[in-house]
Amino acid sequence: MSSQTGGNLIAQMLRAEGVEVVFGIIDGSYVGLNVALHEYGIRLVTPRHETSAAHMAGAYARLTGKLGVCIASNGPGAANILPGVAVENGEGNRVLVITSWRRSGIVNPDRGGTYQYFDQVSTIKPMSKWSGWADSFERLPEIFRRAFRTSYEGRPGVVHVSVPEDVMNAPMALDVNVLSPDQYRCVEPQKPSSQQVRQAADVLEAAQLPMIHAGSGVIHALASDELLSVAQSLGAPVTTSWGGRASIDERSDVSVSMAHQEMIQKIRCESDVVLALGTRFGETDWWGKPPYWANPKDQRLIQVDIDAENIGMNKPVNLAVQADIKTFLLALRDELRRRGIDRSVSSHAERIRGYKQEQQENGDAALAIMDAMDVDLPSYQIPITCQEVFVDDAVTVIDGGNTAVWANSFHQVRTPGAHLMTYKFGMLGAGIGYALGAKVAYPDRQVCCILGDGAMGFHMQEVETAVRNQLAIVFVVLADRQWGMVKFSQGMTTNPEGMMERKSLSGNETINTDLAEIKFDKLAEAMGGHGEHVSSLDELKPALERAIASNTCAVVHVDVDPVSHLWAPGLDTFKAMHLEPAG
Repeated sequence: MSSQTGGNLIAQMLRAEGVEVVFGIIDGSYVGLNVALHEYGIRLVTPRHETSAAHMAGAYARLTGKLGVCIASNGPGAANILPGVAVENGEGNRVLVITSWRRSGIVNPDRGGTYQYFDQVSTIKPMSKWSGWADSFERLPEIFRRAFRTSYEGRPGVVHVSVPEDVMNAPMALDVNVLSPDQYRCVEPQKPSSQQVRQAADVLEAAQLPMIHAGSGVIHALASDELLSVAQSLGAPVTTSWGGRASIDERSDVSVSMAHQEMIQKIRCESDVVLALGTRFGETDWWGKPPYWANPKDQRLIQVDIDAENIGMNKPVNLAVQADIKTFLLALRDELRRRGIDRSVSSHAERIRGYKQEQQENGDAALAIMDAMDVDLPSYQIPITCQEVFVDDAVTVIDGGNTAVWANSFHQVRTPGAHLMTYKFGMLGAGIGYALGAKVAYPDRQVCCILGDGAMGFHMQEVETAVRNQLAIVFVVLADRQWGMVKFSQGMTTNPEGMMERKSLSGNETINTDLAEIKFDKLAEAMGGHGEHVSSLDELKPALERAIASNTCAVVHVDVDPVSHLWAPGLDTFKAMHLEPAG
């Protein structure tokens, strides 16, 4: 009988689950795992902060559909990863967090005065889908199988296992069989019943003005092609939740981009049938309530979700379908084809063309207004220029406050899935880890992260991580030297007349909203990367091209006008979303 460590057994189980990469910082408390990862061909990518490890795992999971795995050491490491746990669970990304713990004889409960100890399992439990610990080598397989099984049940999120350092590192002479995933969890996507598919087709075929609302469940199911096919067959416009924005190429005929809020409200109110896919109708969808949606008595709802808890949560349904989104759409597509339903040449198609024309006109009008701005480098031009320089399948990560509003308003999703942001948490700094995780997931694709200087300040040390791991990411930092969204809100609350007259308040009129400058281009160079500093629009495109050509991590520091940057489009809509609709 051969001996092995708990870390070795964990690595075998990860390998059986198809895990190819783990994110986290090296520590002696799980050296048994670190050594075994290499033995089983699992890459370990080490950031400079554990929170970044969680974000890297979250982005990796969201882009690939696989399990993202990150590790943190006992005590301080586990404490550092907590923000990432909260965000990735909130965003619904399938992440396994493995933490080491002090030796089993002195934890859970604390013996009293234990060094680098807190109750990691209980702390993470309310922040995650599931949190547990393995108190012995013998229980490792059972506990990890439970974590894997839970991670694939229902809505994705974070699961956590804490392993005492003696269980992780001490050799044990025990034979343990590592099971394949199909021996302890469902590995086939959950299918809808044929009756449910027929019922859905009946309702959609009879609809006068059908629409589809796509949530992040479409992305997790990798179902963008099926979404487009069904939408085109039905002649149904597609709106998305914030988290589901990347579910469709926004150039497609049926897509209605998030930037067109008035049109979206119009569509949601006039449609007689809604096919909702992997969405909870959350706060940024106005809870599915009038006046932003039609009254439920006038609008039938087919809601499809992998998690039964989400169905009917905020909007009453007429047909509830618990199923994997991709599997459902494939079955519905086949049923529509069997019935010969193709509305590409019907009045439905005319409706779609009208929406597309209106979007184009609205976009042109918005650009005309923006072009009248008298500034050297208007904020709206930065995402537009990035899109001109980067290829269509580049992964675009957006992070920040006002910067995120500007970037989202003028960026167009052209490749499904290739757009990342913490839409449900709005976590500043998470985009840096997302960019790292995206480049690990797709090393041959370009990755561009557009973020504010406030957001970059949270985890700017990860530029070194990118350089060290040869991750050629381009960070485009919009530097206005202020907490812009907070400054705007303060100004409009304390002195709205002054804001309207002068467009910005001085530092002594606001509370700690101004920042000193960080030369992010020089920071990148100090860490071995490539730096560019841009102060005018004509400098931007060449700087981006040089950043890409550097073939290393690059930071393009962009000086934006701090006054015009404050007035990001749609902030009134964003504020209104935080109020309960009257309906």
